[in-house]
Amino acid sequence: MPNLSFGFPLIKAIRKLSSLPLDVHLMVTNPAFHVNQLIDMGVQWISFHQETEYHCHRLITLIKQHGIKAGIALNPATPLSSLSAILPELDYVLVMSVNPGYSAQAFIPSALDKIEALSKIRAERQLSFCIEVDGGVTADNASSLRKAGADMLVSASYIFSSTSYTEAIKSLRG
Repeated sequence: MPNLSFGFPLIKAIRKLSSLPLDVHLMVTNPAFHVNQLIDMGVQWISFHQETEYHCHRLITLIKQHGIKAGIALNPATPLSSLSAILPELDYVLVMSVNPGYSAQAFIPSALDKIEALSKIRAERQLSFCIEVDGGVTADNASSLRKAGADMLVSASYIFSSTSYTEAIKSLRG
């Protein structure tokens, strides 16, 4: 399936049609460049990949100063240890269970171990960040993801390829 990106015009159009929270995952090499525009658009959640930002703490602080939830997205090969210093500052961690960039990829099972370990760290350090999971999320793995500690599930191709969006979403909620 081809690479698909939802740019600023689509975000603006969605914001005009809905007051529901908008969660933006910046899969770009320069996330700080885009944050002010997203703030102006009224998004409520912004995550980015720490590998793309020299000053993660500064960017997280900027995002949070505007009342927006700030998160870090972790690629499948990015270790949890890379979050150690910044974890207390985060509102959420987005665990990628596929390599980002393409829709309809197969779920990478090792993401479950990462979610469980992150959930354990959250409990041990008495932190309150949410765990979000994106990539290959379906009714077949949603229960396991929630049991591992996931708070939010992101699913696109599973929902949009179903005959009933409502039923697909219900099946993810369990």
